[in-house]
Amino acid sequence: MKETGISTTKLPPMKSALRFATLALILVIVAMISALTAMRFAIHGQEVAVPALVGLNPAEADRAVSTLGLQVTIERQYYSPQIPEGRIMSQLPAPGTKVRRGWEVRVAQSLGPTRVAIPDVTGQSEHAAELNIRRRGLEISSMAQVEEPGIPPDQVLAQSPPPKATQVLAPNISLLVTAPAQAQFFVMPSFVGQPLGAASRILEDSGFKLGNVTMAPPPSIEEVPAATPTTPPPPAQPSPASIVASQTPAAGQKVASGITVNFEVH
Repeated sequence: MKETGISTTKLPPMKSALRFATLALILVIVAMISALTAMRFAIHGQEVAVPALVGLNPAEADRAVSTLGLQVTIERQYYSPQIPEGRIMSQLPAPGTKVRRGWEVRVAQSLGPTRVAIPDVTGQSEHAAELNIRRRGLEISSMAQVEEPGIPPDQVLAQSPPPKATQVLAPNISLLVTAPAQAQFFVMPSFVGQPLGAASRILEDSGFKLGNVTMAPPPSIEEVPAATPTTPPPPAQPSPASIVASQTPAAGQKVASGITVNFEVH
C-alpha cells in the first residue's frame, strides 16, 4: 500500500492547554459583555421622563406621575402673586429629566398672594411669641439662642422677616431668643479657722450666699474643767468674731456659683 504523503502531527500538551484556556477566556468575556448589555437595557427600560407639574394642583400632579411609577412630595410652601393658591410653583427634578421608576419628585406649592401681616414679637417670651405667630397661620422655621448680659432669658431679641414686612416669600418666622446664663463652677475653699465676719465677706464677693450659722456642740464632759460653775452660762450666739469650725459644702467640692454655704462656729 502506498503512503499518501500526508502526515498527521499531534500538538504538544502545552500548546493544547493554552488554546483551551484562550477559548475559555473568550467565552467568559463574551458572557460578561452580554450580562452588562442586558443589565443596561433593563435599567434603561425602567427609566421614565419626569412630566411638567408646575401649575397643577396636588391631585392632578399625583395622577400625572402615578402612571409613570413616580411619587410627588410637597416639600415647601411659598407665597406667589403669579401662581394661584394650591398650585405647584416649582419642581425637582426638572421636566424631561430621566429617572427610575419609584423616584420622588419634590415640589413647592403656592400659597397665593401674601395676605398676612408679620407680627412684632420682639421683647416677648418664647411661648407668647409662638402663640402670636401661630394665631396668624404662620410657623416658626428656626430658633437660635444667644446669651445677652442684662437681659432676662427666654426673651425674643430679633425676628426675620421683620414686623409688618410686605415682601414675604414663606409663611415662616425665625427668632433669636436670649439663652439662660451658663452656670459657673468653682472649687469650694476652706473657711475653717477663719472669723465668721471675714468668711462672710469672701462669700459675698465670690457670688455665694451665707446660709445657716449655728454654734458647734459644746465640748464633752471629759474636757470640762473640774471648777465649772454650778450655774451654766447662757448659750453663746454667733458673732463676726466667731471662728468657723466646719462648713457645708466641704472644702474641695465642685460647686456652682450662687449656692448657699452653711457654717458651724465656736
